[in-house]
Amino acid sequence: MDGMVVTGRWTEIGQVADIPRQGARVVASRIGDIAVFRALDDTVFATLDRCPHKGGPLSQGIVHGHAVTCPLHNWVIDLRSGEAAAPDTGCVRRIPVRVEDGRVLLSLPV
Repeated sequence: MDGMVVTGRWTEIGQVADIPRQGARVVASRIGDIAVFRALDDTVFATLDRCPHKGGPLSQGIVHGHAVTCPLHNWVIDLRSGEAAAPDTGCVRRIPVRVEDGRVLLSLPV
């Protein structure tokens, strides 16, 4: 089951090059902080910056493949689905993201 997806208006938040490979940046929004991740293969993902376990800042976690490990309790979150890896259960809200000419756009609620 995929994680909940928040959709809205497309908003440019910067360049792909502004996000380190295997790293993240945080964008403030009216629904809370959003973690924008860049995988080693340059795929970009966005989720709310709160682990479903105890609310840890996912943006400070370790990005590996298309997943991030929460810095608080080592939960692994699949960035494609938002789901926690077994045996843990939970889901983080994903934010639709697209890349156009090196620019990162998020679909943020209005």
